[in-house]
Amino acid sequence: MKPLFTITTEILNKTVEISRLIGRIEVELDRNLHMRKANRLRSIQSSLAIEKNSLSLEQVTDIIDGKPVLGKPQEIREVKNAYEAYDSILNYDPYSIEDFLKAHQLMTEDLVKESGAFRNGDVGIFDDFGRVVHMGARPEYVHTLIKDLFDWAKTDKTPELIKSCVVHYEIEVIHPFSDGNGRLGRLWQNVVLTEWNQIFAWIPIETIVYENQQGYYDVLSLSNKNNDGAIFIEFMLNVIHETLLKYSKTKMSDKMSDKMSDKEQEAFIVIVEYLSNHDFITNRDVVKLLGKSEATIRRYLGKFVELEMLEAEGERRSRKYFLTNNAKVDD
Repeated sequence: MKPLFTITTEILNKTVEISRLIGRIEVELDRNLHMRKANRLRSIQSSLAIEKNSLSLEQVTDIIDGKPVLGKPQEIREVKNAYEAYDSILNYDPYSIEDFLKAHQLMTEDLVKESGAFRNGDVGIFDDFGRVVHMGARPEYVHTLIKDLFDWAKTDKTPELIKSCVVHYEIEVIHPFSDGNGRLGRLWQNVVLTEWNQIFAWIPIETIVYENQQGYYDVLSLSNKNNDGAIFIEFMLNVIHETLLKYSKTKMSDKMSDKMSDKEQEAFIVIVEYLSNHDFITNRDVVKLLGKSEATIRRYLGKFVELEMLEAEGERRSRKYFLTNNAKVDD
């Protein structure tokens, strides 16, 4: 059965804009392995943060690098599991129930009882006041609904950009698992996109979803109420477009990347993302974003100024940092 959604003019226009942007960053991601890793960790940190995981990007990076981190054991486990699930993104068949369940097992192992299996009971989504926002499909229908969704997605000629949003939306509506539905829905949209173009294995779409978390929940609810996924599709295409736009405006030459450590490159990407929405950034802003000490942040910022990736104005605590032309591409 075909999912219910309308292809609007906004949807068509956004797919064209996204397709134009993809080529602008393909070469950079193919060449820059540091950026690939940094983006993967941002995807994981943001997707988990949507589900109330409190670990910062810096802490997530340290966990994956095998360094000790002070945090809740469950949250640390969520990070390790998510890394395993995302690390297999190039190997998943987006239309295989077996792979879908395997991804859930990797994502939720030792965290939920029904890891790697569809739920056996009813499940609902509740707001902060305990009111039911959405009830998932009855458990006896879950397998059939997911199979029908994947069968449609595998054979239908709908463009993958749109199809990936539909799959994401339908997974959230069906709510096939006792826990982990949001994480799997976001991951599986990436899986569909990655089969179309492998650049999406390294693009952190989840970061923009996290920045617009309430809007994400609002369009899920409204699309469900309207029985039409169009509003959610429009939202997610805008998320993809904004993510690609941010990364198409960032370049780092081989010479520059060779002069930066992995940590410094990851920090610089975070700063560039912040500056895409703000005129300048301060030491305090970077401390808050990265969760590192002021001394470490001063060292990072000093390095970026030295490499002429940032320019500084002002003194000490009032100092502001701006992107230079070396860190931008021409529009």
